[in-house]
Amino acid sequence: MKTYKEYIKEADEKGVAIGHFNISNLEGLHGIYNAAKKLNLPIIIGLSEGEEDFVGIHEGVALVRAIRERDNYPIFLNADHHYSFERVKASIDAGFDSVVIDLVKLPLEENIKITKQCVEYAREVSKKENREILVEAELGFIGTSSVVMDKLPDGVSDATMTTPEDAKYFVDATGVDLLAPSIGNVHGMVKSGNPRLHPERVKAIREATGIPLVLHGGSGSMNEDFVSCIKEGIDIVHINTEIRVAFTKALRKSLADKPEENTPYKYLPASVEAVEAVVEARLKLFNGIQ
Repeated sequence: MKTYKEYIKEADEKGVAIGHFNISNLEGLHGIYNAAKKLNLPIIIGLSEGEEDFVGIHEGVALVRAIRERDNYPIFLNADHHYSFERVKASIDAGFDSVVIDLVKLPLEENIKITKQCVEYAREVSKKENREILVEAELGFIGTSSVVMDKLPDGVSDATMTTPEDAKYFVDATGVDLLAPSIGNVHGMVKSGNPRLHPERVKAIREATGIPLVLHGGSGSMNEDFVSCIKEGIDIVHINTEIRVAFTKALRKSLADKPEENTPYKYLPASVEAVEAVVEARLKLFNGIQ
């Protein structure tokens, strides 16, 4: 089986993107994996700090590793949106395949200092344990919450989008493997419609940095925007809110339809299927599958 980095390189060469989907429970993992396996595509499972605390840092690693080893399948685990070196270190030590250090709220130089510390630690562990660990950072503000909103969160605007110049400076200073820029994307979903993405900004940042780019806050974006941004250099796309909405909607219906049912494995399959449907549709889009 190819390495995580090799799968990213392959996606880039093919002009497609790997899907990254977050989980909060076992049912979400099953739904995501079912979709990926059906299409025979590599997949990335994400655990943010809150999700990691709920699922369990070691439990999350064990679940993904069990699937990868049992089925010899390219499924990888990412520590999504971690906000300190200490949390990144803990995820690396637990066995995560990649980490996202998100320090966009800090002054740029402090962001660079801590991000570089994360990169250096990942390299140290990679060499010591002979395993690949990728480090990603976010640059530019795209909001912080995976919820359905009435309006854009404060601070998200064209003025806070990542510039190619800032991106190059940041990547050169930190040595990160992946960069998640602000290109019109926003975490969560806006009821009236998410803002349009800027593929021309993706192209400029990719040319300036020379490293794979990641699209965060993909939920709710227009299909044609995804396709255009992937063509210009996005190699991984994060989806979370869409999964949460689908899971919760299916669960509410299942419980309403069977109010007397108290057996989880009888009322939860609908949520697994709902997650699977969302993931399958997104993976087809990201990979140009009709």
